[in-house]
Parts: sequence; C-alpha cells; structure tokens
Amino acid sequence: MECIRANLTGKQAAAKLGIHERVYFSRKAALVKKGFSPEHDMVHTVPDGFLVKGVSTYYDVDGKPRGQWVKSQVDRERQIELLREACEAMVEELPKLKPRKDNGQYLSHLMATYPIGDAHIGMRAWAEETQGQNWDLEIGERIQCGAMAALVEMSPPAEKAVIINLGDWFHADNMEGTTSRSGHILDMDGRYAKMIRVGIKVMRQCIESALGKHRTVRVINVIGNHDDTGAIWLGIALGHIYANEPRVEIDNSPAPFMYVEHGKVLIGMHHGHTCKPDRLPGVMAADQAKAWGRTEYRYWFLGHVHHQSVKEYAGVTVESFNTLTAKDAYAAWGGYRAQQNMKCIVMHSEFGEVARHIVNPAMLEGAA
Repeated sequence: MECIRANLTGKQAAAKLGIHERVYFSRKAALVKKGFSPEHDMVHTVPDGFLVKGVSTYYDVDGKPRGQWVKSQVDRERQIELLREACEAMVEELPKLKPRKDNGQYLSHLMATYPIGDAHIGMRAWAEETQGQNWDLEIGERIQCGAMAALVEMSPPAEKAVIINLGDWFHADNMEGTTSRSGHILDMDGRYAKMIRVGIKVMRQCIESALGKHRTVRVINVIGNHDDTGAIWLGIALGHIYANEPRVEIDNSPAPFMYVEHGKVLIGMHHGHTCKPDRLPGVMAADQAKAWGRTEYRYWFLGHVHHQSVKEYAGVTVESFNTLTAKDAYAAWGGYRAQQNMKCIVMHSEFGEVARHIVNPAMLEGAA
C-alpha cells in the first residue's frame, strides 16, 4: 500500500519490494478489488472474503471528495479458501481412528462403486403434504446406513471400493436453511449443527461398512448446489478422522469434475448442476486425455435430478442416479415422482460393468 500511496511506478515499486514487476501489478490489482486505489480516491477497503461491488464518490466544487459509498459483495472463491483453512484448524486436535485389521481375501480385478445420489441429510418432509413419506434426520440416517450395509453385503469382495457422494449430501449450506445461490427456503429438520453431526456420522458408517468387505475404500465428495461448502469441510473432517487408516483415502479435491481409473475403466463424477450431460464426453476427453487413451469403458455418474437416466454417447455412458430420500414439498408441488433407491455397480478391470445391485427403502427393516 505504501508504494501505491507514494505513486511509484511499477518498476520502482518492484525494485523496492524485491519482487518481479508482474508480481507487484498482480498484488496491486488484488488491492483494487478490495477497494484500495488512491489515484481514484478509493481508500476504504472491505474485509477479507469480500470484493468491492461499486464505489460512489461525491466531490465539492473544488474537486475534493466530500462523501463516499462503498458497496461490497461476497468473494466466493476467497470464502471457500477461508472456510477450508478454518476447517483444517478446527480438526487439528480431533482424535483419529486407529487402523482396522485387514482380514479378508479380495478379488483384485473388481472395484465396487457405491454412488449415493443426493442424500439431502437434514431435509424434512410431511407425508400428508407430499403424498409420499415422512422424512427427517432420524429416518434419513437409518435408511442411508441400512442401504449401504445391505449393498456391501450383496457386493462381491472386490479389492477396491469407491464411495461416491454425488453432491447435496447436506440439504442446506448455512444457518438460515436456504440455498446459497437463489436463497430458496428449504424444509429443514432441526438445527444446522444437528445436521452436521448426523451427516458425518452417516458417512462414517458408510465407510465402516465398506471396510468390512473391501481392502481399500476411496471416498469422493462431489460438490453440489445445496452444499457448496459442506462438501469441502466434510472431506477435510473425514481426512483427519481417517488420517491413520491406510485403507481409507479421502479425496479432498474441490474440482467440479472428479475421476477414478480402474484398469480399462474410467469413471467421471459431477453433480450435474453446472454442465449438461451432452457436454460431459468432451469434458472427460479434455481433462483425462491420457486416461481416455488407456481405457475402453468410460462412464459419467451424476446426481442432481433425483431420477435415473442412462444415455450412451460415443465412447461414454452418462448416468444419473436416484436418491433414497423422500420428496419434499418443493418436489411434490413440482410434480417430481422419481423412485427411491441406491445402487452398487461392480466394475471389472478388463470388461467394465459386470454386476449391479439395487436397494430401496421398502427392502430395509424399519423402512420409512
């Protein structure tokens, strides 16, 4: 800031600070976004995590500023970065689980995938209003854990397992119980903190179930439109909890498109809210050019729409998955009537998908 106030040239400022001139201009541009540009009478900066949206300055007859309005807006990228830092700090002192003994014999050519479509943990539904089922935290926990345990029991002892949270694991992403983008008011069961407690508990139970059948378990939390930040801190918390368990890998990438490769199989994962299905084959080919060349069986797994849809494109099959969760008032009024189920899809390293198991809530003891 001192160099900017002194009106030094880029070359002079870079020399004084001992940095490259391009670095100086990059830092200067960042300060401008925060509201600091003295040559334009902008000296009122906004807090970290925000950007200046607009500045209105009033001048007197002599051209001197007499008043100023500064409008700010949330810097989403910085907010996510701050949240990640906060989550990492919060979990530093949490206890870590001890490694579990590997007791089984496994089929190395198989990989069991457990795609979980839109769990919406924390959602509340009233059967009389939705003409469907009652739903709350207790029911969601019981059904999701029961479905995962049942699918693991049906699955062969594949050496690898991948638990794929396809996004919207949590129903809300804030204390207000609204969507971050549109501010849509959500039907919530209980407080945000209670939703967090149940959401972590359910995912841990899913992991523990998989560890009982498979040698390694990889967990992928895809970012959804209901839990932009929730998916990030969930991954960070789980990464710390299982830090001492070599059989569990928590993928903490914040990327919107995720990938898993197993022999001749390549699976892409995306929530489905920012990219149309017909564009996904091109996205995979661009993102995973080398893997595309190595593989023969390519798939995209999506959530978001809550119903099953399978379409085969040149070189890639794109599939969206159902959810176990009952429909809420929004879905009921909108006429959405998708089936409720969860699947386990078994992939062979040489032949792609070779088996598929399905569980619905009615199959589970004490179903909602």
